[in-house]
Amino acid sequence: MDFSKVKLVVTDMDGTLLNSKSEISSNFLSIYNNLKKHDIKFIAASGRQYFSIIDRFDESIQNEITIVAENGAFAMEGDKELFTSNLPTEYITNCINTLRKLEHVYIVLCGKKAAYIETKDEKFINMFKNYYSSYEIVDDITAVTDDTFFKIAAYNFDCSETNIYPAVQHLENDLQVIVSGKNWLDISHSNANKGFALNILQKQLKISKEETMVFGDYNNDLKMLELADFSYAMENAHPKVKEVSNYQTKTNDENGVEYILEQVINSRE
Repeated sequence: MDFSKVKLVVTDMDGTLLNSKSEISSNFLSIYNNLKKHDIKFIAASGRQYFSIIDRFDESIQNEITIVAENGAFAMEGDKELFTSNLPTEYITNCINTLRKLEHVYIVLCGKKAAYIETKDEKFINMFKNYYSSYEIVDDITAVTDDTFFKIAAYNFDCSETNIYPAVQHLENDLQVIVSGKNWLDISHSNANKGFALNILQKQLKISKEETMVFGDYNNDLKMLELADFSYAMENAHPKVKEVSNYQTKTNDENGVEYILEQVINSRE
């Protein structure tokens, strides 16, 4: 494999860079610094909240890596806001009321300041805190107005694709509806996806598809994988991701991202 063209590395977080314990491997910092030494740009792109993504990285690099959060709706580099795609306010209450009609579905209103939930279910809250570092529990999420909103996330402990998606599929005419994980579904602005975000960043950085490497594992990664010649599906990826990707790597618990990045670095030395 000729990695000499690679100038940009983009990776999803959950199921990809993070292991099943939501941890980044101990050797990632060294890999990141070597990528930087060879002028290879690194971007973390996730459905997670910005604060939850940045908290996963070593403090020494938090102010320099580019973070694409909320499935492409919000991007930051250090303290610089790169772009946002806000969820139109006229859709928020309607979407939430639609989701409230479903059984065993938990709703998260994702804002710039915090994520807002109205459930008191301890099992969900304990799981939810792994994805959202800044959050508030309120009586009614439709009553929250003092924030900018990027998306509505919905969670089902069994399967989001089966138990949530059919009820909100009709919203795709106006909004982005993405099954972003086995248990998660996201509703956001029609432009708020990782592919749209990556396209913006590629143009800003003047980096082409032929110079881009992307790693992903689930359906919310599909559009950004299509923008990279070096597109990698994790071994643990959804079948659609494997179908779209040009290559495959090891599972997230086997450090599949780092396994390929070490080869990229070795090819430059």
